[in-house]
Amino acid sequence: MCDVTRILNAIEQGDARASDELLPIVYQELRRLAGRKLSHESPGQTLDATALVHEAYLRLVGLETRHWGSRAHFFAAAAEAMRRILVERARRKRRIKHGGGRERFELNENDAATEPASLDLIALNDALERLTEHDMAKADVVKFHYFAGLSLAETAAFLGISRATASRYWAYARAWLYREMTRR
Repeated sequence: MCDVTRILNAIEQGDARASDELLPIVYQELRRLAGRKLSHESPGQTLDATALVHEAYLRLVGLETRHWGSRAHFFAAAAEAMRRILVERARRKRRIKHGGGRERFELNENDAATEPASLDLIALNDALERLTEHDMAKADVVKFHYFAGLSLAETAAFLGISRATASRYWAYARAWLYREMTRR
């Protein structure tokens, strides 16, 4: 993975060809992360892992200021881009012209409605933004573990903290987010 850091440094220096080298190296990892995240989304999601990776990647390499010091920093930026894309889609679906306010449901073979997902992604995003202001380290654990789909061990490695610390941060963040989301 030192190739990733080398390529990221080349992109930072303005090498246009370097971004073409980066995607094949990180694609499978990004697709795995996107697949994990989308597996937690409600049924009827029209965005697949490939489209999410491509959209996030375009946002990342299209940034004016690209300062990625390491592989971990790049994947943190990718996780953040994926989170923002999913939140934007959730907000768009809530708008009146996109059927906002109406409950979507799928019919199975017996024409019975399935239960819609109970998680409100927009409320979670708003609470996560408040947690970021309150405690950025714990918010980062949520972004990597929940939004990027990394295990707690992978999250700890990316953030440079112990597995036990990542578990404590995750437990705290879940309780904090739950309190914030149910208070409103």
